[in-house]
Amino acid sequence: MDNNNNHYLLCFFMIIFLVGHDHEGLTKGVEGLGFNWGLQATHPINPDTVVKLMKDNGFNKVKLFEADPGALKALGRSAVGNEPLLTAYGDKFLNTTFPALQNIQAALIKAGLGRQVKATIPLNADVYQSADSGLPSTGDFRGDIHDLMISIVKFLSDNGAPLTINIYPFLSLYADSNFPVNFSFFNASGAAPVVDGSITYTNVFEANFDTLISALEKNGFASLPVIIGEVGWPTDGNPNANLVYAQRFNQGLIDRINQGKGTPKRSTPPEIYIFALIDEDKKSVLPGNFERHWGMFNYDGSLKYSLNVGNGSSLVAAKGVKYLSRQWCVMSPQASTTDPNFSGSVEYACTYADCTGLGNGSSCGKLDAISNASYAFNMYYQTMNQMKGSCTFSNLSVLTTIDPSQDTCKYEIMIDEGKHKLPPKTPSSLAAARGKHSYSVMALVFVLTLIMKICAV
Repeated sequence: MDNNNNHYLLCFFMIIFLVGHDHEGLTKGVEGLGFNWGLQATHPINPDTVVKLMKDNGFNKVKLFEADPGALKALGRSAVGNEPLLTAYGDKFLNTTFPALQNIQAALIKAGLGRQVKATIPLNADVYQSADSGLPSTGDFRGDIHDLMISIVKFLSDNGAPLTINIYPFLSLYADSNFPVNFSFFNASGAAPVVDGSITYTNVFEANFDTLISALEKNGFASLPVIIGEVGWPTDGNPNANLVYAQRFNQGLIDRINQGKGTPKRSTPPEIYIFALIDEDKKSVLPGNFERHWGMFNYDGSLKYSLNVGNGSSLVAAKGVKYLSRQWCVMSPQASTTDPNFSGSVEYACTYADCTGLGNGSSCGKLDAISNASYAFNMYYQTMNQMKGSCTFSNLSVLTTIDPSQDTCKYEIMIDEGKHKLPPKTPSSLAAARGKHSYSVMALVFVLTLIMKICAV
């Protein structure tokens, strides 16, 4: 990344769109359900195809994570952050987060949009906590940021904006090997309940959400609207990130949304945005290899697992996706793992391509050394668009038209970007896309979310 980009290292810029219910071919969506659509992929699906995918499945709300350098530069020193108060950040953003929120709201008001557009900050669930008892009723905002959270919450309340919280039951399980697995899911038998006075909690989602509600009640904001900005379950990159668990969690989540089910402390269900719509193979794996596998759909919009989205309807895959030629780059039968170039070649391939499926407990974690190398070589070859010279690896590799996939491990063929290129990420192109698909901005929820790391020039 060049020095100019270092000045405004970006994470994302978020806009929420609403697909009109009256448009031809759109089935009624699940009320209160939306999706996060990220674009950190080497071979992103054509936006038209993604829109059609959402319409075919009746999804009527989407959070679009966009990254326009011009907009980021213009907002450079006053950006509203995504999870800026995360414990891991320490006090890095404590003095800038609230002023940034105030500045953006002031700008919206000055532009005459203060009543239609609401600014908010998606926060991680670690901004609140329960007492040592672990009971939701003891919930309050974290001690080190308590006063700051009250200021933010009051500001949101005064401006008619919602508080946005990201809740990840998977991360509870990931962070603690002793965390009860069944408590991560909905309607799970065998999960030891948490009894809090007259309330019994059988899953961590409700217990976590009500801990927040207790914090709001305790500080005089009992009726403040709350949105779940992110919640979901990954399918690869960790033993607990698998298709069975993801299907189980997301089906339970969608079922409760369809049932209009809230929590013990809030009978009205919150608006929920599942993370995520599609896998992203360029995401940072700093939190864990699972970060690239949150999608309900694979990178190409194909189905990962069956899901009943309501009214007897099941998920349907994306249509019309074009792929590169049916050929794979694998280790040559004449090559040997003892070749002095072997380790370096595999490492090189995985430096520039996504090899998170090879991790322990992942979908390709049981491959032998030769298949392991073939997987790495092929991921690099496909990521490089099957370009000539991208399947050499010091004469260790060869092309094949025989699919080397085995068991749970799929050797991918990437999307043909020659026919499916992502349009330039500019405000004008976004506006054109909205017009073409009759999208309208859902202005009453929240429009802007930016995360910025301002580097020294």
